[in-house]
Amino acid sequence: MDAYKDFTARLKLLASKHPELITMTLSNIFTMRLIGNKTHGDLAEIAVAEFINQYMYDFRSIHVGKDLYRAKSHEEDIKIINEITKSEFPVSLKAYGDGPLQLSTDKDFQMFPRLAREKGEITGKANIRSIFTDPAFAMFRQINVLPLIYDEKKQRCNILVFDYEKAQTQTARIIREDAGRGRKHPVFRFYDEAGDYVCEVRYGDAAANALQRGLWTHTKNGLKYFDSVTNGWIDYSHNHVLVQLFSHALVSSSASHEMALDKIKKDIIRLKQKTGLRK
Repeated sequence: MDAYKDFTARLKLLASKHPELITMTLSNIFTMRLIGNKTHGDLAEIAVAEFINQYMYDFRSIHVGKDLYRAKSHEEDIKIINEITKSEFPVSLKAYGDGPLQLSTDKDFQMFPRLAREKGEITGKANIRSIFTDPAFAMFRQINVLPLIYDEKKQRCNILVFDYEKAQTQTARIIREDAGRGRKHPVFRFYDEAGDYVCEVRYGDAAANALQRGLWTHTKNGLKYFDSVTNGWIDYSHNHVLVQLFSHALVSSSASHEMALDKIKKDIIRLKQKTGLRK
């Protein structure tokens, strides 16, 4: 987690010094929603990996790829290497709308059953601590999630990183809320001393949908437990030329792709020189 926190701190610094780079990249990513509602999520992985390689000179990134999913030991989309310390850590990319956000699928379905063993509301520092230190919650401390959050109606976006450490220390109550209010399954919701929402664990037996099961939070309700890498919301615009580029590239030869790629590489050099990232 320390290596990941150092990375997000460096990314936040870059975003504050050169907001045009992060705005350009996020605009291109969310433009992909014009192609398909889920297209942007997959392309965000290769886009963020390339952004790191091009503009964060102390870090190197590798896109893991979907074909390795079953062999992964962590929930990861990209692997990041700190070129100074040589530390390596996995990162899971999430491109979600402003609202519910899944932090972990809890693929071994341990979190919900562990909480279900408790009787009634869970309160008290010792009881809360025993939950977070339980092996069932080991992943709570190991997940490096980089959420790219968008508000399509207002055409704005944000990179919001959930503060696991703060969530763990500030949680004061864990309450089971059964099916209802539009839910088919019960959830365990975590609240702080002020009664504010922190996060939740959704139903977790073997029969549950793995895409819905696990640790969730909410970017609106739990905003105090997020740190904005982009220093707040940034406006983005659709890059219609990029959509045209994709459509034409799909019906042209690799020879034209090589020529286009050469020009794009030259433009990246120009952007680096313009922002002072490369002399």
